[in-house]
Amino acid sequence: MKILISEDDTVSRLLLSTTLKKLGYEVIATENGRDAWGIFRQEHVSAIISDWMMPDVDGLELCRMIRAEDRTRYTYIILLTALGGKGCYLEGMNAGADDFITKPFDKDQLAARLRVAERILQLQSEVKQLEGLLPICMYCKKIRDDKHPEERPEGWARVEDYVASHTDASFSHGICPECYENQVKPEMDQLLTNKTE
Repeated sequence: MKILISEDDTVSRLLLSTTLKKLGYEVIATENGRDAWGIFRQEHVSAIISDWMMPDVDGLELCRMIRAEDRTRYTYIILLTALGGKGCYLEGMNAGADDFITKPFDKDQLAARLRVAERILQLQSEVKQLEGLLPICMYCKKIRDDKHPEERPEGWARVEDYVASHTDASFSHGICPECYENQVKPEMDQLLTNKTE
């Protein structure tokens, strides 16, 4: 699991990074929320551990920015804080944080919180896979698209149209070797035979 750290205190950042690496995680460490935001937008990280109080972009603002992004893969966010009390936790949750660790952090507590994060991310991935099951017609290969009745009142779409409207993917068409041998070549041979007769 890849974890992004956003911590402005150098000693805390190095200690957290070293601890996470010893626990077996891949780590990217930044010294502020703005740098963390830039890295988050460039690549997928499974979890972010961010200090709550930082200059410029603090942990709460970083949470809000991340949650405002329309991502298909979820990122688990843990806020590091010296603050306590129900009000602070509610503020953090409303900003998009999933969990909190008080400073200075305890290695065992951090490891336990990250196991919880891994479980939640795994469950979220499994739910996405189940949502990804597509009802497809076994004859014409069209896909049922009940989520966009305004676009397809009949409820069925060509595979190409469905994928293009739900992802950034595009299609280029070709013929696979098996179809060429079993369908195209026999049809071409038959046409040539008919022409010569």
